[in-house]
Amino acid sequence: QVQLVESGGGLVQAGGSLRLSCTASGLNFGGRAMGWFRQAPEKERDFVAAINWIGGTTYYADSVKGRITISRDNAKNSVYLQMYSLKPEETAIYYCEAAEGTGFPHSRIPTLAYVHWGQGTQVNVST
Repeated sequence: QVQLVESGGGLVQAGGSLRLSCTASGLNFGGRAMGWFRQAPEKERDFVAAINWIGGTTYYADSVKGRITISRDNAKNSVYLQMYSLKPEETAIYYCEAAEGTGFPHSRIPTLAYVHWGQGTQVNVST
């Protein structure tokens, strides 16, 4: 059974930082690209960032470039999202998702299909 468990969410003031973690089990973690998505209340789930199977290539939504970094540790079956300079409009549930493929070649990363996801972790950014 595939499980993705996110953690690290919480309440932070605007301009603050958070580091989200996601630990996976029940799948070949080291053979899959991973992504982070977020969903604000009454809005669609939006892509935030993705990383290929070995962590050599990353891809970001334009709105987060320069402020958010995705990374992974395959030895720990974990993927991370380091967020800086958070904005109130980034209040959302953040989801870790496992892609169907590796993310190779890197040109495929923007169009990856994600097939597993966790329950999410809530991030609240106050003004």
